Amino acid sequence: MTRHFGVLIPSTNTTVEIEYTRLLPPKWQAHYARILSQTHGASPFSPPLDGDVEYQSRLLATARVELIILVQTSASLFADDWDDTTIARIEQASGVKAIISANAVGEAARALGAQQVALVSPYSEEVNARARHYFEGKHGLKVAALEGFAAKDSYMIGKLGPENARDAFRRIDRPEIEAFIVPGGNFPTMASIPEWEREFGKPVVTTNQAALWAMMRALGSTVPLPGLGRLLELVA
Repeated sequence: MTRHFGVLIPSTNTTVEIEYTRLLPPKWQAHYARILSQTHGASPFSPPLDGDVEYQSRLLATARVELIILVQTSASLFADDWDDTTIARIEQASGVKAIISANAVGEAARALGAQQVALVSPYSEEVNARARHYFEGKHGLKVAALEGFAAKDSYMIGKLGPENARDAFRRIDRPEIEAFIVPGGNFPTMASIPEWEREFGKPVVTTNQAALWAMMRALGSTVPLPGLGRLLELVA
């Protein structure tokens, strides 16, 4: 049986559709809708327009999706109550369960048994500081190491290669780090996770992977997805 789920992505994102379309089995069918950032044209690192979230969630519901994921990690970093407020907004508009990707990342790291993590992101120093606050304050993680690539917009993030993350892992890895977190829905990394985990001997959690994991758990799937990292073997 095919499972249908909705995905809200920033209007500038060019990676989520590629990763989900190419890496997921046919059983998992994503349906996409685009949302505009509140500061479009100035900074991409801000929440989406509330009206876009509600309208596009309502449209996705007409496709009879079972769940909706909002994939924009940085949106969660600017207000402590944004996740809860936005989940409620999506669910009210659509009538189906909602998941926020940043929240999924934090929950995934804890599910893997990690407490001390390294954060490797495409973000600027300012956004990274907010990410540290979010993952430590909301999810009880300790960010033992942090490195960012200072991307100024989503287009720059989409052009980053997975080697950027791998090189950062090599620079900051140390024994007390229990997992690597790589946020950024437009950062193309999901296909590289198994290779990284073999090389460094630690789990890796990325935005698109964690959102998928949270969705599968919410829908009661017990069939793991091999080849996409340790996290997606936990659904069983």
